[in-house]
Amino acid sequence: MRDILFLAHRIPYPPDRGDKIRSWNMLKHLGELGRVHLACFADDAADAAYLPALRQALGGRLGEAHVEVRRTPRLKAAATALLSGKPISLPSFDSAALRHFVTSLLEGGHVGAIVAFSSQMAQFVPEGARQLFVMDFVDMDSAKFAAYADEAAAPLSWAYRREAKTLFAFERATAARADFSLFVSEAEAALFRAKANLPDADIRAVENGVDLAFYDPAADFPKLDPTSGPLIAFTGQMDYPPNAEAVAVFAHDVWPLVRKVRPDARFAIVGRSPTAAVRRLGQGDDVIVTGAVDDIRSWLAAASLVVAPLRIARGVQNKVLEAMAMARPVVASPAAFEGIEAEPGRDLVVADTAEAQADAILALLADPDRAAALGTAARARVESAYRWDARLAPLAGLLTGPRRAAA
Repeated sequence: MRDILFLAHRIPYPPDRGDKIRSWNMLKHLGELGRVHLACFADDAADAAYLPALRQALGGRLGEAHVEVRRTPRLKAAATALLSGKPISLPSFDSAALRHFVTSLLEGGHVGAIVAFSSQMAQFVPEGARQLFVMDFVDMDSAKFAAYADEAAAPLSWAYRREAKTLFAFERATAARADFSLFVSEAEAALFRAKANLPDADIRAVENGVDLAFYDPAADFPKLDPTSGPLIAFTGQMDYPPNAEAVAVFAHDVWPLVRKVRPDARFAIVGRSPTAAVRRLGQGDDVIVTGAVDDIRSWLAAASLVVAPLRIARGVQNKVLEAMAMARPVVASPAAFEGIEAEPGRDLVVADTAEAQADAILALLADPDRAAALGTAARARVESAYRWDARLAPLAGLLTGPRRAAA
C-alpha cells in the first residue's frame, strides 16, 4: 500500500504513559502495513531525543520524521483561543514548521493515508485532502473538560466549560470530514455518536491492548524487597489532574478506613512527575510517593492489590489492564472500570463510595486465596481479550478499503 502519515500530539516513544502506549502500538502496527512517516510534538528536549530509539524500534519502517518540542506558552495559547473562538487545545499544539512538513510531504504524492492521533492534530490535516483520513480521537476530550467544569469552582469552571463547548464543536467538524473516526471504547464511541448526531460519519471503537509479554508476572524484572505489611498501589502519570485528584481523595477518604483495621498497610503512589500536592501525601510513613521508577512491574508485582479510584476517567484505563496482566487483584471505581471487558467479582472488584472501596480492600487483604484467584482470573481475561495485534487488526481494513465518501 502507499505510505502513511502518522500525526501525534506527543512523540509515541517510549510507551511509558497512557497516550504513548496506544500511539506507539498504533504506529508500530501501521509500520507493518507500509512505510510510515511521523509528525509529532515532544514535551521537552529529552522527550524529542527518543527519535533515534523510536526509529530503531520500528526496524527501518519509519520514513521521514518531524519531532518538534512544543514551546507555546499557556497564556499565549489561551489569548489566541479567546480571540479566535477556538479551544485552547488547538493553539497549544499549533506549529508553522510542523504544518509545512505535513504540506510538503503530502504534496510529494507518496502518502495515501493520514492517521491523526488525538483531536488537536486534526488541524494539520488539510481541508479536502486527497488522502484517506483516519481520526483517532482516543477519548472524547470535550466530555472530560465538561466533567472538570462540574468539579471546579469559578472562574476555572467557566474556562473548562468553554473548552468543552469549543472542543466539541471542533471534534464534531473533524468527524464530519474524516473517513473514519476512532475511539478507545464502544462507550466513548456511543457517547460521541449520540451527541454529535452525524448520521453519515463512520464512528468506531478500536480498543487498547496490553503488552502481555512485558506485563507478565513470570517475566524477568527487578523484584522489590518484601514489605512487613500489605502494600496497596496506584500507578499513573502523577501530574495528570484525574490521577492527582484520585490519590488525594483516596488518601483522605478511603485510606484512614483501611488503616483503622490494617495499621500495617502502606499505600504506594507510583508514577513520574508528582505534583506538590501529591508529594505532600507522602509525608507520613504509611504513604509512599515514588516519582519515576525504573520498572513499573516491580511495584505491581510487590503490591498486595492495586487500586484505581478515579472519579474522572475517559476511555479505557491502561493502568487497570496492566495490573490485571500482572495478575494483581484490582479495586476500581466505576469510572475506571468503564470500557474494560471484564466481569466484576470474577476479574476485578468495582466499588464506588469510599466505604465500599475500603471494605473491598480489607476483604481482599483478609482473604489471600480470594485475592490470588482474582489476580489469576484477571490475567486470563487480558490474555483472551487484550492482545494488541487483535485489537488493532481492523486498521488494515480501514486503510486499504474505500473512502467513506466513495463507499
